[in-house]
Amino acid sequence: MKPVTFKTTLISSPNNSGWHFVDVPAKVGKKFEKKDKSRRVVCTINGSETFQCALLPSDGDFVIVVNKTKRDRLGIVANDKITVELKADESKYGLPMPAELKEVLRQDREADKLFHALTAGKQRSVLYLIGKINDIDRRIHAALIFVEHIKKNEGKIVGDQLYHELKRPIM
Repeated sequence: MKPVTFKTTLISSPNNSGWHFVDVPAKVGKKFEKKDKSRRVVCTINGSETFQCALLPSDGDFVIVVNKTKRDRLGIVANDKITVELKADESKYGLPMPAELKEVLRQDREADKLFHALTAGKQRSVLYLIGKINDIDRRIHAALIFVEHIKKNEGKIVGDQLYHELKRPIM
């Protein structure tokens, strides 16, 4: 499928919660296939900020969440007119696989099997969590802790417990 480009407005949530969204008309959003219960796309705003995301249903249309970091880099605020390009996300996970986690999973078949048994959304959460760490040693540390965690919890992620474990100091 060819990329779809359109102009829209950056909107903010009506309850002043701080959330900001790209408004995607239904006729645009429905062009993207629903896979694993979501419509995954690669979004580019104003030709410069590209990221993988989901089209979230909203009152018959769709929205894309735009976090503060992206808004600041783009210099956009609520009610600004923006140009958006969407293309289907053909990646395996919907987010990049951190090299450190990939290597840990390659070396541990049981952990690899448990990771791939997680829902697509939980897999993306783990990829995001580990991938957002800037320091390579901390990414390796987080990947090892995650693998230890899912093995100890029979393939389940226990959120509070995992976050606590990830705070362990690197030895």
